Amino acid sequence: MPRDQYTFADPTTLYPRIQPDRQHQPEPGLDAELTPRADLGEETYRGTGRLAGRKALITGADSGIGAATAIAFAREGADIAMSYLPEEEEDASRVRSLLRDAGATVLTFPGDLRDPAYCRELVQRTVEGLGGLDILVNNGGKQIFNEDLTTLPDEQFDDTLATNVGALFWITKAALPHLPAGATIINTTSVQAYKPSDILVDYATTKAAINAFTKALAQQLAPRGIRVNAVAPGPIWTPLQVTDGQPQEKIESFGAETPLGRAGQPAEIAPAFVFLASPESSYVLGETLNVNGGMPTP
Repeated sequence: MPRDQYTFADPTTLYPRIQPDRQHQPEPGLDAELTPRADLGEETYRGTGRLAGRKALITGADSGIGAATAIAFAREGADIAMSYLPEEEEDASRVRSLLRDAGATVLTFPGDLRDPAYCRELVQRTVEGLGGLDILVNNGGKQIFNEDLTTLPDEQFDDTLATNVGALFWITKAALPHLPAGATIINTTSVQAYKPSDILVDYATTKAAINAFTKALAQQLAPRGIRVNAVAPGPIWTPLQVTDGQPQEKIESFGAETPLGRAGQPAEIAPAFVFLASPESSYVLGETLNVNGGMPTP
């Protein structure tokens, strides 16, 4: 019987403990050139209609966690608007085909999340193209390691904040007038919000900010029946890691520090987003769901 996300399995061996060769891609990187390829759930995710008729906007939807989430949402019955950088068109085209194979209406909007005008237009075009919006996944992000704060370029600091936090604010603000009661907002934070690495000062700062944004906004929107939550991944194998998200010497042992002893795959993150998007999580608000291989968090 083919495996799917419901198949009983030992999580320590569900995916191999990859020991990838050192590899580098220029930012933003492509799943198509990642070795080994990340598992997006293409062959394993089985939908059960949990998001039938829903309309979702997902940023960073071309690869990694965003792509796996888009595939899961489409197979659960949702229509999808994909946001990604123009340089990521190769990955986005492949994911778009997978979503359409699942029967989803798919809109693609390449652009730069650092641009407030693009973020606002992204929401408007999604609402017009899908006929509404009731799931917003703020997932697109930037991560570049730096070993010394005195050499962290001002431009990198500003770009990381604009991509990870600025876009979250601009998109969510633009989306709120369109979100009905029952809608959900899901933000991607990180284990770095709790266990910040010394080489990821700017990135970890943004992820802690996303946690606070999520919890504050959840309280503000609860009376309107709009739920806001976050997912905090641990070390997940995506192009982010090989585009200077990690030093090259850490690539070969990436994820080995987790209690499960391995890196996670994007396919293992997507069900968390499905849960938070679906009505079965109706009493869950302001929560950060940690999917990190067992790394202790507050």
